[in-house]
Amino acid sequence: MQLLWTSWLTVAVLGFYIWIIYKVGKARAQFQVKAPAVDGPPEFLRVLRVHANTVEQMVLFFPALWLCALWTGDKLAAALGLVWLVGRFMYAVAYYSDASKRSMGFMISLLAALGLLLAAMTGMSGVLK
Repeated sequence: MQLLWTSWLTVAVLGFYIWIIYKVGKARAQFQVKAPAVDGPPEFLRVLRVHANTVEQMVLFFPALWLCALWTGDKLAAALGLVWLVGRFMYAVAYYSDASKRSMGFMISLLAALGLLLAAMTGMSGVLK
């Protein structure tokens, strides 16, 4: 079984994550927040929260993505995964500029992750019958 689309989507998500890591490092240097400190000006804290919240969301996203790919299909998983990635990008860009504008991206990514989980469970239930 090849899961090409889901594999490429995983690479894209990891690329996005590397970008977020870079942004935290850059913000640490810009605002002179030396590790292990995690407190600084609001501009730094927003960058740090994007990173932390994305890691928190990845705990749900990656298992749901791969379960969906295995049980319902590669293209559906990759498509919903792409929606998640777009939502995370929207969340990051909005949060970087104004924390109060992050909700739309958050909801898009959360709903996409829940869609992946629901699709996986639907596929799995066909096997259990």
